[in-house]
Amino acid sequence: MAAAGALPAEWIKNWEKSGKSEFLQLCRMLSENKSHENVTFRDIQQALYELANHVVKGNLKHDQASNVLSDVIEFRDDMSSILADVFCILDIETSCLEEKSKRDHFTQLVLACLYLVSDTVLKERLDPETLESLGLIKQSQQFNQKSVKIKTKLFYKQQKFNLLREENEGYAKLIAELGQDLSGNITSDLILENIKSLIGCFNLDPNRVLDIILEVYECRPEYDEFFVPLIESYMYMCEPQTLCHILGFKFKFYQEPNGETPSSLYRVAAVLLQHNLIDLEDLYVHLLPVDNAILEEHKREIVEAKQIVRKLTMVVLSSEKTEEKEKEKDKEEEKTEKPPDNQKLGLLEALLKVGDWQHAQSIMDQMPPFYATSHKPIAIALCQLVHVTIEPLYRRVGVPKGAKGSPISNLQNKKAPKQAESFEDLRKEVFNMLCYLGPHLSHDPILFAKVVRLGKAFMKEFQSDGNKQEDKEKMEILFSCLLNITDQVLLPSLTLMDCNACMSEELWGMFKTFPYQYRYRLYGQWKNETYNSHPLLVKVKAQTIDRAKYIMKRLTKENVKPSGRQIGKLSHSNPTILFDYILSQIQKYDNLITPVVDSLKYLTSLNYDVLAYCIIEALANPEKERMKHDDTTISSWLQSLASFCGAVFRKYPIELAGLLQYVANQLKAGKSFDLLILKEVVQKMAGIEITEEMTMEQLEAMTGGEQLKAEGGYFGQIRNTKKSSQRLKDALLDHDLALPLCLLMAQQRNGVIFQEGGEKHLKLVGKLYDQCHDTLVQFGGFLASNLSTEDYIKRVPSIDVLCNEFHTPHDAAFFLSRPMYAHHISSKYDELKKAEKGNKQQHKVHKYITSCELVMAPVHDAVISLHLPKVWDDISPQFYATFWSLTMYDLAVPHNSYDREVNKLKVQMKAIDDNQEMPPNKKKKEKERCTALQDKLLEEEKKQLEHVQRVLQRLKLEKDNWLLAKSTKNETITKFLQLCIFPRCIFSAIDAVYCAHFVELVHQQKTPNFSTLLCYDRVFSDIIYTVASCTENEASRYGRFLCCMLETVTRWHSDRNIYEKECGNYPGFLTILRATGFDGGNKADQLDYENFRHVVHKWHYKLTKASVHCLETGEYTHIRNILIVLTKILPWYPKVLNLGQALERRVHKICQEEKEKRPDLYALAMGYSGQLKSRKPYMVPENEFHHKDPPARNAVAATVQNGPGGAGLPASLTINAAKLEESTAEETDKLKEKTQGAVKVINKAANATPKVTTSNGNSASNSKIIKEKDDKEKSGKEKDKEKKEKTPAAIPETKALGKDGKDKPKEERANKDDKTRETKEKTPKSDKEKEKAKKEEKTPKDEKSKTVVTNAESKFAAEKEREKEPSRERDVAKDMKSKENIKGGEKLSVAGSLKSPVPRSETSESEREQKRRKVDTHSSPSHSSTVKDSLSELKDSSAKHYINHTTPALSKSKEREVDKKDLDKSRERSREREKKDEKDRKDRKRDHSNSDREVPQDSTKRRKEENGTTGSSKHSKSESPSDSPRSNEKEKEKNKSKSSGKEKGDSIKTEKMEKSSSGSKKESRHDKEKTEKKEKRDSAGGKEEKKHHKSSDKHR
Repeated sequence: MAAAGALPAEWIKNWEKSGKSEFLQLCRMLSENKSHENVTFRDIQQALYELANHVVKGNLKHDQASNVLSDVIEFRDDMSSILADVFCILDIETSCLEEKSKRDHFTQLVLACLYLVSDTVLKERLDPETLESLGLIKQSQQFNQKSVKIKTKLFYKQQKFNLLREENEGYAKLIAELGQDLSGNITSDLILENIKSLIGCFNLDPNRVLDIILEVYECRPEYDEFFVPLIESYMYMCEPQTLCHILGFKFKFYQEPNGETPSSLYRVAAVLLQHNLIDLEDLYVHLLPVDNAILEEHKREIVEAKQIVRKLTMVVLSSEKTEEKEKEKDKEEEKTEKPPDNQKLGLLEALLKVGDWQHAQSIMDQMPPFYATSHKPIAIALCQLVHVTIEPLYRRVGVPKGAKGSPISNLQNKKAPKQAESFEDLRKEVFNMLCYLGPHLSHDPILFAKVVRLGKAFMKEFQSDGNKQEDKEKMEILFSCLLNITDQVLLPSLTLMDCNACMSEELWGMFKTFPYQYRYRLYGQWKNETYNSHPLLVKVKAQTIDRAKYIMKRLTKENVKPSGRQIGKLSHSNPTILFDYILSQIQKYDNLITPVVDSLKYLTSLNYDVLAYCIIEALANPEKERMKHDDTTISSWLQSLASFCGAVFRKYPIELAGLLQYVANQLKAGKSFDLLILKEVVQKMAGIEITEEMTMEQLEAMTGGEQLKAEGGYFGQIRNTKKSSQRLKDALLDHDLALPLCLLMAQQRNGVIFQEGGEKHLKLVGKLYDQCHDTLVQFGGFLASNLSTEDYIKRVPSIDVLCNEFHTPHDAAFFLSRPMYAHHISSKYDELKKAEKGNKQQHKVHKYITSCELVMAPVHDAVISLHLPKVWDDISPQFYATFWSLTMYDLAVPHNSYDREVNKLKVQMKAIDDNQEMPPNKKKKEKERCTALQDKLLEEEKKQLEHVQRVLQRLKLEKDNWLLAKSTKNETITKFLQLCIFPRCIFSAIDAVYCAHFVELVHQQKTPNFSTLLCYDRVFSDIIYTVASCTENEASRYGRFLCCMLETVTRWHSDRNIYEKECGNYPGFLTILRATGFDGGNKADQLDYENFRHVVHKWHYKLTKASVHCLETGEYTHIRNILIVLTKILPWYPKVLNLGQALERRVHKICQEEKEKRPDLYALAMGYSGQLKSRKPYMVPENEFHHKDPPARNAVAATVQNGPGGAGLPASLTINAAKLEESTAEETDKLKEKTQGAVKVINKAANATPKVTTSNGNSASNSKIIKEKDDKEKSGKEKDKEKKEKTPAAIPETKALGKDGKDKPKEERANKDDKTRETKEKTPKSDKEKEKAKKEEKTPKDEKSKTVVTNAESKFAAEKEREKEPSRERDVAKDMKSKENIKGGEKLSVAGSLKSPVPRSETSESEREQKRRKVDTHSSPSHSSTVKDSLSELKDSSAKHYINHTTPALSKSKEREVDKKDLDKSRERSREREKKDEKDRKDRKRDHSNSDREVPQDSTKRRKEENGTTGSSKHSKSESPSDSPRSNEKEKEKNKSKSSGKEKGDSIKTEKMEKSSSGSKKESRHDKEKTEKKEKRDSAGGKEEKKHHKSSDKHR
């Protein structure tokens, strides 16, 4: 703008022409601009100053200026005042100048303008000297004096009276005016007029009047409506700050050290603040203490709280305690001088009382959190305000039915917060108020209850579905607010309440409507965060822990009640802290579990829920290791927590969902440690116990109905589980955890080894596997007995879905489905029964079978997808499903168990009768209970009996379609064992019993194509692999299975009549293994009793061999498992004395070796050793176990039997039973390998089915072959005997060399004559036989197969004729050949296997070790191989022992004659030898003690070799033929180097034998080339087979 600078010079030059008008234009424009008042004012001042300045400088005449100014004056009202200001400034400026002319110009200008500005204004603003020069005053000095006088009069002479005594009448009237009765129609306006009059009349000081009005208001607080308007209208006459200053002055008055501000003053200030008559900021500065001091005090409180905590947790010795107490007393005395009031808090309290929430909130915001409300009066005032605010809503929705309640009157003033009418209103103010209250809501339990009830009512509305979408969103927000309030206010307040159980229950009423996830989150924050947020809570936490320690130190079984009450009291307000401490104690001392569980009976529902959370938190503690430092066992803290869990969840109604979900989540994460908890919970809550230590009586009881199980099946008689198991079931079903837990366990069981195996110790992995498996069995059992049919069928998918989609292992899948089938069948059966009421037994059975077909038909279809199609060639899906779907309950009624329990009850009733002390009503009750139980048991027995009969009828009808045997019986047995028996027998103890029973049942049902003999043979023949691959519990179950199998076998073995009755004429004991059905007519094909006894002996021998092998491996798992198995089969094995002694020695050795190293193995071995000794009286010599020297026709068998253990020799001759046993074991086994090989090749040629390992048995020639094998083996055994007898007679040098030395003389001859032959013969020998057998067999076999196709009877006789010829020739040839075998091969094999440890070099040891490992890995067992090969062994064994029953009668007699001659010769020789040996033996008895000592080392080394060669004899197929020659050659070399002693008698005998066998040699030699080629092929095949075994093993 123009005025901003100086006036342009042109204006002044051309003033008259244009300048004047320009200036006027500018001033008009400026004065019209109203928008920017301040700017305009300054600009006009500037313009006028510039004009006047030009006049002073002399650029413009004063009259010109005065003319312009007279025009300008009219533009604004205050223009004259502005002009006066300009003159004032110029006056000061010009008076300072030295130039006189400028001062004159100024004076002239002012004189010219006097008519424009009034004198008075100029007198105010100009200097007295200037005024004098202008002539406005006479003398400046006088003027000055006068002004001083006026000022003094004005300001220093009192005209208004401040003090009451100065003007007592006026003030008296004022007080009377204010203190009069205000009830009439007196208004504040009237009184105000009177006050004004009094001020005027008596010259009262207005400020003092205001002060008195406030004083009177303080005394008459009820007249708000009068005083507030009065003060408001009075304030129009005062300055705005006056009221604040007066109040501030009043507050200052009380700020002395011991001053106490009256509450009335606070109230007045609060009301004035509420009506906005003063500003809080203005008043706040007058109040003490300052904010910094408050902050310091708050920090000091926190530090003090922490110190208290430190003191409580510190261990203080008694002498220190007294000193500490004295110091504390001194400190307290110092503190007595009280600081002045906290006026800010006083004002805050008053604000809350009058309902001014806004101002109160802003005061609280200035302070640390919860500092204000930690003062009780403030907390109570705020609570009162909340009471008032929620009143209408609480009356509408919160009051419980039947409660009257005391209504709360609302605040009278209209400025108080609006009352809540709906839940939405709570959000506006109430939640905010509660947040400021925090933990200090504890001061008002009634308000606490009201808030909780409102929360309950809200949750009810929140969970009802009838809300719109918008409402739902609002509700969601409200719900999260409610959770925040619970977290920040309710739970901390509960902590500070003094053990209020009702409050806890009230709170639970709301909490139980929250899902457990929210509850647990709240508990977590309560426990881990809340206690650290306020000094008060920090103290409370420390006190709680201190008190908990005090109680826990004194808790015992005897004082459970009083301690329980103390725990209850403590838990009502601080459950999280208390339980955390209690659980930490339980984890350390498991003997606290029982008293703690009993003492928790005084808890509230909320506390139980908190306990569940604390348990889960303790379990999930990441800092704790779940296994002990040795990494082989689960940590004891976890075990203690688990058993506490089980006990506490059973006894008290605690929600289980969280715990179950935790276990499920852990399983999902691939961690199975926590299954321990589930196991304990199910055991305690449902009374279902899983233990491997069950007695046979308990096991038997477990095969009955539910009642019998509960009474006789468990160790702990867990009664009254009905409610707790119902709770567990509901928790599982409500949260859909039943099936997921099962599937997770089933999957985890197989995953344990891979996911949790890793670095862990094998023992621990086994434990985890067992735990997982046991829990699955237990949990499945719980579901089976507690879920209704509908629940079960709805939840468990079909078997193919379980296996194929959920990847559940088959055994587990069937285990889960089995109850479903049973439920389903029984419900269908009941339906059919109701439909038509036929009572005949036949009708019932028919209906039962119909219902079975209806239920099982889809299952038969479903199982087909579980295995490869070729599986179903041998066994039918129906048979597979039947096996897997039945249980022991279906097969047999445990009558003994029922009788036992009923008798127990009878005894109990008698005891009750005899008890004089028992009151009669209790007697009656007890007797009624016993009678009811008895009736239940009898009813259950009857029901089971009917059921079993129906099942057996059904099986009778089904059995013909069970085994299809499209390949061979052997293959069928393989499949049966592989897919049914083995997986199930290690599933549970009852399943182990079931498998044994089922085999017996299939036998008794005379099932077509089922060879009982083969089945048992496979089971007993080589148990090493199955035992070695079990976990600890599986070994125990496998032992039970073997025990039951042995029981059956022993029963048949014990009595000819039983055998004849149960096996004599059954198809399972046919020895001709035709693929066709059983014609039953030919007694000769049946295994007779005596030969059966031989077979049983062979099985016992096999078991011994396997056991000894396992004991000597040194492997932890082998030793542990075999000891477990042996302990389980102790009732039936060992029965034969020498086998028992062999075992005893090995076990004794284990005891010595493991005492320091592996104490658990030592304990097992000691336990078994003791039991074995106690069984010794029941063992029998071998010749009592089976006939060794029967009449002539069985002579062969008898001599043979002297082999496997030398029991037939006099005691003086048995050098060392163990040695003999071993050597014979190996010899016979090697022989078996060869003979088995022969059988296998024959079968291959005959059948052309590469899969079949053993003979189809399609022709009688098989049996001949078997016989010939027998002959070989028999003569082999005699030779063995001779060798054994010879050994002690060796040259003294041999003593040092142990067994090797003993074997040298024998080997020598063999080494000379047979060296070349040996290498060829050792492996190819079997091939020669195979070839020969093949040729011989071709014709009869072809014919036999024809016979089968056409009419069997018509060709039967002709066949026999054909068979006679070749069989005789063969017998002779083979007899001779077998002798030769034995001379050459056997001796060598013995030598190889019995090397002495002394001269052997370290390198050979390591080689052998490697070889052993190689073989161990290669010949890993699969059921198929185990089973196949054991069949061929069966054949050898049958060959060994029973010549007369395998071939048709005509050929028998001739064979017998030949055999007799051979045997007579060999007997004579052996007798001569014995005589010689006896003498030597007597001489050298002393030496034997030495050699005995060497046995342990020997046997382990020997065992290693066995692993390489004979150990895998069972798997003649899986052991590649290339392995054995290599080992044998090595052995030969060693033997050569060692053999130096010679014995003539020996060489002569061997020569004789060679001569006799030369005939057969010629025959066989022309086959050698062929067989060698074949062998190459075989070895390749063997390798492939090995791979197959490996994979199948894995699968298992």
